[in-house]
Order: sequence, then C-alpha cells, then structure tokens
Amino acid sequence: MIVAAWITFCACRSLARVLLFLSSSNPPPPFWETLTGVVSGAVTMGNSCVCREDSDLEDHHHHGSSRSTRGQARRVDHGTGVGVDAGEARSSRPRDPVRPPRRGRGPHEPRRKKQNVDGLVLDTLAVIRTLVDNDQEPPYSMITLHEMAETDDGWLEVVQSLIRVIPLDDPLGPAVITLLLDECPLPTKDALQKLSEMLSLSSAVARQDALCPAKHRNTTAVLGCLAEKLAGPASIGLLSPGTLDYLLESLSSEAHPTVMLFALIALEKFSQTSENKLTVSESCISNRLAVLESWAEQSDYLKRQVGFCSQWSLDNLFLKDGRQFTYEKVNLTNINAMLNSNDVSEYLKISPTGLEARCDASSFESVRCTFCVDSGVWYYEVTVITSGVMQIGWATKDSKFLNHEGYGIGDDEYSCAYDGCRQLIWYNARSKPHSHPCWKEGDAVGFLLDLSKKQMIFYLNGHQLPPEKQVFSSATSGFFAAASFMSYQQCEFNFGAKPFRHPPSVKFSTFNDFASLLPNEKIILPRHRRLALLKQVSIRDNCCTLCCDIMADTELRPCGHGGICMECALQLETCPLCRQDIQTRVRLIAHVS
Repeated sequence: MIVAAWITFCACRSLARVLLFLSSSNPPPPFWETLTGVVSGAVTMGNSCVCREDSDLEDHHHHGSSRSTRGQARRVDHGTGVGVDAGEARSSRPRDPVRPPRRGRGPHEPRRKKQNVDGLVLDTLAVIRTLVDNDQEPPYSMITLHEMAETDDGWLEVVQSLIRVIPLDDPLGPAVITLLLDECPLPTKDALQKLSEMLSLSSAVARQDALCPAKHRNTTAVLGCLAEKLAGPASIGLLSPGTLDYLLESLSSEAHPTVMLFALIALEKFSQTSENKLTVSESCISNRLAVLESWAEQSDYLKRQVGFCSQWSLDNLFLKDGRQFTYEKVNLTNINAMLNSNDVSEYLKISPTGLEARCDASSFESVRCTFCVDSGVWYYEVTVITSGVMQIGWATKDSKFLNHEGYGIGDDEYSCAYDGCRQLIWYNARSKPHSHPCWKEGDAVGFLLDLSKKQMIFYLNGHQLPPEKQVFSSATSGFFAAASFMSYQQCEFNFGAKPFRHPPSVKFSTFNDFASLLPNEKIILPRHRRLALLKQVSIRDNCCTLCCDIMADTELRPCGHGGICMECALQLETCPLCRQDIQTRVRLIAHVS
C-alpha cells in the first residue's frame, strides 16, 4: 500500500512539472548557459585560485581585450556579459608577468594573431622589472612585437607606439625603447624613409606640445637608438636637416630637461658616423653645450645628467676652440681612489674626477675601483642619480664582465651586488628579493665589507639589510668596489674623499685613506687624446694580442689557438677567435725567454 502511494505521488509531481513547463512563456536556458553561469559565479567568489594553465589560457583568449586595452576604463567579461573594471579584473587573479618560454615561429607556421601594439609595449614596460634571469626567455609581448616588426609596416607601427605610449615618469621607459628596438630586425631603407616622412621633424615641431614632453623624449630616444644601430649612409640619411634642427631646438632652455638630455644623447650617437659628426659640429652645438655644462653640479638630478653629458661631449666629441678640457682644471689633490678608466669599454662615460659614471649604450657596462682590499672592514657610498637598473657592490679580480651578454656585478661566484630598482640582491647570476623600497634619485646606498667576519652589508639611506655571505665560499680576498649600469643610468661614488652621508656605526676604513695614485694615474684623458697616445705605443711582435703587454706563451685546447698570455687565458671561457669552449690552457715552454 505504501509503495502504491509513493508511485502515485511521484506521477502527480511529474505531471505538475509538465503542466508548469507548458504554461511557461520562456524556455529553460540551455545547458552550456547554465554551466557558464555556475562557472562565472564561482570565479567571482573571494580568494579564488587560478592555476597557471588556466591563467595562460584565459590570458591568451583576452589578450586583445583585457591586456591590450590598459587605456580603456572597462572591459567586457565574455562569460557573464557584465562590465568589469580593468584594474579589478587584473587584481582578481595572480598575474603571470613572464609567460612560459615560447619557441620562435617556424618557417611553415602561421604568424601569430596581431595584437594591440600599444598594449604589448606597455606590457613589456610592466614586466621588464621581472626579467631577473640572464637565461630567461623574453616575455610574450616582446616576442610578439619582434614578429610584428619583421615587416616594414609592422616596424613602423611599433616605433610609433613607442613614441606614443611610453610614460615620462617611468625610469625604465627609455631603456625599454632601446631594448625593444635593439631586439627588432634592422629597418629597411624604405622603412626609414617612411619614418622620416611620418615624423616630419623640424625646429617648429620641437616647440610644439611643450607641455607634453613625453612624446619628444620618446622621439629623441628612438632617434638615438636608431643612430646607434645604424651606420654609414643609413645613419647619414636619417639625420636630415629637419631632424638636426629638431634635435638642436630640443637643447634650448625652453625644452624639458629630459628632452634636452635625450636629444643630446641622440646627437652623440649620430656623431659616431664621421660625416654626421662634421655636420653636427658645424651647427655650433658647442656653444649650446658650453651653457649647459654648468648644470653638472646642479642639485636637480635631471639637470645634473644634462650637465654631465654636455661636459662629456665637449671633452670628447664637440670640441670648442679656446675651451680648457675639464681634466686640465679639475682638482684631484685629495682623491686617492677612483673608478678605473683603463679596464672599461669605450661605452662607459667616467667624469674627470673619476667618481661619477654613466652608461648611454645598449650594453650592460661595468666598472671597478682602482683600489683592492684583502683584509679589514671597508665602506663606501653611492649617490643614486638615476633610479633605473644598476647592480652595485663588490667584485674581485676573478670576476668576469660580459657587457653585450648582460653579465655584470653579481652575475658570477666572485661578486655580489645590490639592485635598488628591482629590489634584489645578486650573486652568481641568481637573485633574491630584499626588503628595502625602490631607490630614487638622491638616495645614498652604503656598502660595508667585513673581511674578518666574511660578510657584506648593504644600506639604503642608513637602513641596513641582513649580512650577505655567499660570495666568501668562492673568494676571500682581492675585493674591489664595482658597479654595472643598464642604459641611461648614472651614479656618483664616494670612496672617502668627502664625509659620508650615512656612515655605519661600526669602525671601518675608507679607500681614500689607504690608497695612493700617481698624478698621471689620476688623469682621465678624453677619447681623442687617448687614441693619439695609443698610436705612439710600440708593441712587440710576440706580445699577447689581448693585453699587448705580456709575452704570448699560451695555447688554448682543444681548438689550438694561441697568441695570448696565460694571465689573459685564465680569464677566458671561450676562445676569442673561434668561440669554442676552453677545456685546458697550455703554456708553451719554447716561447719563454
């Protein structure tokens, strides 16, 4: 009886549902819509977790909408059809700034779907701080921009975007312009011609939009990067009369200091071609720079950069009749330790005092102090003039610096560095975060080396970090103060010639109190005078082809190439002739006198 009653109840309930369905004016939603609603409801729950694969898939699907529309206030969520604030959407899930490595497009593979260029440029700018591994694959945005630039139209689109969207206040903006253009294929002659026509530069254009200097700063940075990449006729063609007038007008006192700075850097790089150098010199640029070099001692750090570069240009490039070279009038009496100008590349600019350095090249330039320490407690300070990527700290004579490969201080087992831009400590090409805030212009960074306790301590405006000890597993003596610079970075060193701003509480020694330099060793000659002296130097036939000093008595195995000394051979990992890895180095006894 109970079973019969239950069957009757179920039948009545089913009949009621059928009648309700037939009387409804709206059909039930399809299954996929219901599922979508459930999923979207789950996604909007707090503390939701998104795995890496899901994140990448969703990011790829919305790349043309959510990632590439930073300038838009809202985007449409395709799952719910509801407008979602872009900032909230990005913060609702963990952002994966550096995507998994992607191989390049093969010869028979279709080109990736074209993305919004402005969004890709801004994405690259956003993730550039996260590229902390020398072997790390470039971010997806950079790879996509590179592929787009394989055609003339795509290259022009990328350049225009760089000029249009890179913000003025980001310290890495110009460096990203250099990085992207350096990674893109070289432009064709037609592309350069089209770019000149599109920009249509002149002195009148330089005076336009004076209240919006970002466009002009980016334009001058692009011109400087192209001038560095190109040579000969291509560089000469790019420096048209209109472009020259534009750059010269950008040096006027009415221009924004950052526009002045990058206009001057562009003129420097154009002058790497001798014909361009003659053209620029005939424009009386030295008269303009003579006024600007007085800014080298400015308390405004942006104007100080302009003054530094103006002074360097007057000493090395655009000579002015009757002007005394800076090294001839600077007082070096109290300076006993300085940056070593004899073991750096030509791309690093060092002031005549030997205490200030700047890099305007696309390479990662390094420099070290003239004084080496083996025991005791030592301290020096650095004043940050630009707040971009620099790795500053301690290195030894065994440290290897590869400027074009991006290896600097902290990128081997014999050095350790502080990076205040990316907030990292570097050792052996590996990094770890530190607790200091990002450094800014005018900050004082302190470096303490305690060889008795085998530890290094880094300070920012007097606030110290926990000691670092990793480097002492590989090196215990022979330490130099050293630094590496990304593009457009500059700082000033204090080795004790003047009072420290934030001296540590422990007892320490300074380089300046214990080092000594002969008067001729303190002189940092301008480039043209140094080249003139090199031409007068006679080199023995059997000397090392690298140092040109010690006898060449070493052969590299297994390639068998020679012509170098053992001291230079020990600093090499690959043969300088064939680039083959070096397994052993053999001293040839027959060559020893």
